[in-house]
Order: sequence, then C-alpha cells, then structure tokens
Amino acid sequence: MSLERAHHDYTISDDPARLDLDVIHGFLSRSYWSPGIPRATVARAIANSICFGAYLGETQVGFARLVTDRATFAYLADVFVLEPHRGRGLSRALMELILAHSEVQGLRRWLLATRDAHGLYRKFGFAELANPALFLTRHDPDVYQRGAHA
Repeated sequence: MSLERAHHDYTISDDPARLDLDVIHGFLSRSYWSPGIPRATVARAIANSICFGAYLGETQVGFARLVTDRATFAYLADVFVLEPHRGRGLSRALMELILAHSEVQGLRRWLLATRDAHGLYRKFGFAELANPALFLTRHDPDVYQRGAHA
C-alpha cells in the first residue's frame, strides 16, 4: 500500500509505479554527485531502495531514495527537485514523508551526504558527524566513466 500526501498542487508518493526513470536518470546523470551514471545503474538502485517522488499531476518533478535495512540504518541519497519547482517546499515535504514511512521507524542511525542543503536537513535532526574519525569511506568517483558499474 502506497503512502501519499498532497502538498499544494503537488503530490508526494512512495508508489514505485509512479517513478519516471527518464526524469530521475536525466537529473542524476548531470548532478554533481553522480555525473555520467548509467541508466541501468539508476534502475538497479531504485529497485533496491525505498523511493519517493514529487509530482505535479502525473509529471515527476522531484525524487529521493532511501537505502536501508529497514531495522537499524538508512542512507538518504539522490534527493532533488527540478529547478522550475524549487522554492515551493517540496524538499521539506519529501523529508516529512520519508521520516513518516512505516518501514523506517525506530532506526538507530541515518546518514546522508550533501554539498549545499545542510539547512534543510538540520530541520529534521541531521547534524555533522559527532566523531568523524569513526567513519571511513571508499569512494570511486570515476567508476561510471570506466564502465566498472555492472
């Protein structure tokens, strides 16, 4: 059963059938965090995540993806609102629906990475890592250009 909420003229939904892979891939392949990401990789990421869309009528204008074990941990990724629809509270509405989702209640840890939206996420309880030395990363920014994503 899908979770859906109205936000002014928009709808925020977790219904995977509504997701528009063309819109999502189009944005992500040009974003600063996943330039050149292959369409098949986006499709696989969506299939293995809880995803949320923002829609004006039937047209997708925003997206967020939650990578989670649904018990202890979630990583929020790929959050965007298309430029013509920004400034209307859609990011906030996406976050409210994500945090209200029944499959992610009671999680011990949430993580995300952002270059420029710290203010938005702080409103929902996110903060800088209290002890960054505990966290390690393995990052391969050129993986999509090398074709090593399959």
